[in-house]
Amino acid sequence: MTMLQIMALLGLGMATGLIAGLLGIGGGMIMVPFLTILFTQFQFPDAYILHMAIATSMTTIVFTAITSVRAQQKKKMIRWDIVWRLAPGIIIGGLLGGSEVFNLFKTEWLCLFFACFQLFSSYQMLTNKKPKPSRTLPGTTGMLSTGGLIGLMSSLVGAGGAFISVPFMAWCNVPMHNALASSSALGFPIAIASAAGYVIGAYGLPDLPQYSIGYIYLPALLCISLTSMMTAPIGVKIAHQLNTTQLRRIFAILLICIAVYMLSKSFKSFGII
Repeated sequence: MTMLQIMALLGLGMATGLIAGLLGIGGGMIMVPFLTILFTQFQFPDAYILHMAIATSMTTIVFTAITSVRAQQKKKMIRWDIVWRLAPGIIIGGLLGGSEVFNLFKTEWLCLFFACFQLFSSYQMLTNKKPKPSRTLPGTTGMLSTGGLIGLMSSLVGAGGAFISVPFMAWCNVPMHNALASSSALGFPIAIASAAGYVIGAYGLPDLPQYSIGYIYLPALLCISLTSMMTAPIGVKIAHQLNTTQLRRIFAILLICIAVYMLSKSFKSFGII
């Protein structure tokens, strides 16, 4: 890598760490498109570029989640009862998604899938429909199933799961700041399970770039993790100074912008534009 490319990765880590702390997400919604651009410049095999961007992005969440959780815990905002109930399903879903389902998607379809989920998530946040006051979190089966869905979908798009977990918790009348804080804690089991899946799923594949473990590109992981861990606590501090409506709008607008880029990339692959 050139010095410019290293600086770009360090800067990306700073931005994603800030976003992770601010919005309770792993930063994957920002990281994946930029890593796709960088890995293209690195001349990685086209068939692996998006898969490696997603896998590397997800693995960095292991480190950003640790720093975000420490900062959120000081604010006493994490609902650990929710985290522990969702975690078993998340681990199962993340492992299956990263090792089996992930390899079934070609790059253009994975790109389209990623964009559609971003648009869905932004719609959920912008509409801000008020849940029924009587609605509460589901029972064991419902939480296990929801956790499995969060783990599976997160492993396919390289995100920390907030695009499903935050709307789900808000729908169940969990206060927004608690939902965002809890989603930070959920990022850790999501990332660990998915990372293991990416290594297993890519075992024995030919032409993977040097310094890769499975689909995970270690130099990018190191650079991004280093700076994201520094800025995540700053994002947490800012988040607690903003109101719920502001957080929702920031989250939604961010997702829409990235979704448009990823849709255009997918359509170009299909020859539509």
